[in-house]
Amino acid sequence: MTTVEKKIKDLREELRQHNYRYYVLDEPSISDFEFDFKLKELQELELKHPEFSDPNSPTQRVGGEITKNFNTIVHKNRMYSLDNSYSKEDILDWEKRIQKILGDVELEFTCELKYDGASINISYDHGVFLKAVTRGDGFMGDDVTSNVRTIRSIPLVVKDDKLISFEIRGEIVLPLDGFEKMNMERIEAGEDPYRNPRNTASGSLKLQDSAEVASRPLDCLLYQVVADSNPFSTHYEILNYAASIGFKVPKTIKLCKNIEEIFGFLQYWDHKRHELPYETDGVVIKVNSLNHQEELGYTAKSPRWALAYKFKAEQASTILKEVTYQVGRTGAITPVANLEPVELAGTIVKRASLHNADQIEKMDLRLNDRVYVEKGGEIIPKIVGVDLTFRSPEAESIKYITHCPDCGTELVRKKGDAKHFCPNEFGCPTQITGRIQHFISRKAMNIDGLGAESVELLFKNGLIHNVADLYELREDQIVPLERMAEKSASNMIKGIQASKNIPFEKVLFALGIRFVGETVAKKLARHYKNINALIEADFEKLILVDEIGDKIAESIIKFFSDDGNRQIIDRLKKYGLQFSVDESLLADQTELLKGKVFVVSGVFQVMSRNELKKSIEDNGGKVSGSISKKTSYIIAGDNMGPSKKQKAESLGIPIITEQDYLSMI
Repeated sequence: MTTVEKKIKDLREELRQHNYRYYVLDEPSISDFEFDFKLKELQELELKHPEFSDPNSPTQRVGGEITKNFNTIVHKNRMYSLDNSYSKEDILDWEKRIQKILGDVELEFTCELKYDGASINISYDHGVFLKAVTRGDGFMGDDVTSNVRTIRSIPLVVKDDKLISFEIRGEIVLPLDGFEKMNMERIEAGEDPYRNPRNTASGSLKLQDSAEVASRPLDCLLYQVVADSNPFSTHYEILNYAASIGFKVPKTIKLCKNIEEIFGFLQYWDHKRHELPYETDGVVIKVNSLNHQEELGYTAKSPRWALAYKFKAEQASTILKEVTYQVGRTGAITPVANLEPVELAGTIVKRASLHNADQIEKMDLRLNDRVYVEKGGEIIPKIVGVDLTFRSPEAESIKYITHCPDCGTELVRKKGDAKHFCPNEFGCPTQITGRIQHFISRKAMNIDGLGAESVELLFKNGLIHNVADLYELREDQIVPLERMAEKSASNMIKGIQASKNIPFEKVLFALGIRFVGETVAKKLARHYKNINALIEADFEKLILVDEIGDKIAESIIKFFSDDGNRQIIDRLKKYGLQFSVDESLLADQTELLKGKVFVVSGVFQVMSRNELKKSIEDNGGKVSGSISKKTSYIIAGDNMGPSKKQKAESLGIPIITEQDYLSMI
C-alpha cells in the first residue's frame, strides 16, 4: 500500500469514527472546525488520486448527485405492515393467539417506540453499504441510495464479522428541533413553512438533488435486521449487535418478560413521549425469539409476531359545514364531512370520512354541528362525536342522497351492505376512471408515465373509455392535450407498452373484480394457470380453491358473465398482456402434493422455512399456520414447540422430518 493510499484510508476511518461519535453516540470528540479541516484534506487527496475513489467515503455525504427517475426495485425480503391495536384488550387477545400457535411456551417480548417517519430498507454486503430502498407497497420500493447515503447517522462501512450480508430496516425521521429550524429559515425567506416532520422526512427521500437532502438534518433509527445467515437467537440480541457495529438503534428499546411489563412500558411512554426529540405515535411489541417469529410466520399483510399499539389519537373540535358524496370505482358511495379548517396532529384538517348512512344516523349529525374530529390511527380523520350543547334548535338534519352525484342514477342498497351503490357501472364517469386508475396503479399494472390526473385528462378528451383503450393510444393524440408535451407522451406510451410484461397474477388483480385483492389474485393465478380456465370455472369449482368463499366466487362469475368485461379481456389478449402464468415458473411446479395440508414447525438444515413453504406450494400443497383435523403432515425441525407435537399426536397427524419431505417430492 502506497503512502497516499494509506493516508486516504486512515483519514476515512478516522472521519467515520468521528461521524459515529457525533451523530450516533452524541459524544463528539473533536470540534466541527477540526472535522471540516480533515474532511477537506481527504477531499483534496481524493481529487488528486481518483484511482482510490470510493462511493462510501465520508466525502460522499455532501451529495450532489441528481436523480430524475427513481428506479423501482423488488425487495429481496418483503416489508410487511403491522397490525394496529388501540387497547390493552387487543394486546391480551394477540398474546392468546400467539400462545394458541406456539403452545404453552415461555415468551419474551421487546417494546420499541414507533417513530413517525419514512420506512427504509438498507442493504449491506461484507460491511459495505450497497443500496437503500423505500418501503413502497411492501413488495417493491424506490431506489433512493444517493439520497440516503447523505444521512450521517447511517454508516457507509461497518466492521461486521457475524452477519456478512444483511438488510437493516429503520425509520428516516426529522428531529423536532431540526424541523423547527428549517421552518424558521423558510419563513425568513418568505416561503410557507412545512406542515409536519413526517411528511417532510418522506418528501426529502424523493428530492432530485442529493445535496439538498444532505443539507437537511435527517436521522435514521433502526428497528430490524434481516440476514440470510444469523448467529443470534433473539431480536434483542441482533439489534444490540447492530448498535455495537455503528447503527443508531434507539436506547428506549426494552426487554419485557410478561404482559404487565409491556403495559408498564406503554403507560410510561404515553406520558413521556412528548419529551422525545422525535415524533412518535405508538409502541411496537415483538416476540423476542427469532425461532418463535419463524414459527408464527405472517398473515397476508402482517407478521403474527408483532403488533403496533397506537397512543390515543389527538382530538379537535370544529364545525360541520356540509356533507358531500364520493363515488368509488366499484360504485360505492362514501359521504364526506366538509369541516371548518382545524389543526390536528400537525396538519390542517378540512374533510373527514363519514363511512355510510348508518353512521350519520347513529350520531344524529346535523349541519353546523360542532363535532369532535380525530385521526383514526393518526392517519385518516374521522368524526367521533357531537357537542350537543352547541346545537341550535333549528339545526338541519342531513338527508342522505338518493341518486348518484356523478351520473344521476338512482342508488341501490342491498341487504347486508353498509353502503349505497350506483348501479350504472359502465356509464358513470367516476366509476370508469376509477377502474382505469386502479388498473394502472403500482400494485397492479404499475404503468410509469401515467397517473390519476392523466387518466382524467384522457377520459375527458374522449381518448379512453376503458382499460383496453390505453393500448391503442398514440403519441400524436396525447401531445396536444393540456400540460402534455412530447416527452410526457413518449414516457406514457413506453410505460403502457412495458406493462405488457406484467405477470398474470397482477393483471388479474388489475381487472378490478370486486373482492379479488392481491392475495386472492395470486391464489387464482396459481390454481387456474390461465384466464380461460378461470372464466370457465363454475361456482362449485371456485369455492374449492384455497381461501375462495361464496362471496368471492359469486363476484368472479358475475364479472366474467358480463359481455363488456369479456370483450375488454379479448382486446387485452390481442394487445399482448399476460393472461397465463409464465411457463418458466410452471416448469418447477407439480401437483404431487395436491389436496395435502402441511404445518411447518422448527428450524431446518437444508432449506429455510420460507423455502420449504414455497416448495410445498410449488408442488400443489397448502401451508397452514396451525394444526387441525385437516392437517395432513407436520414437517418438524429443531426446536419444534412441544405443544404442537402433543396436539399432532393427539389428532394422529404424521410428523415427518425435512429429509422425509424431500423424499416425498
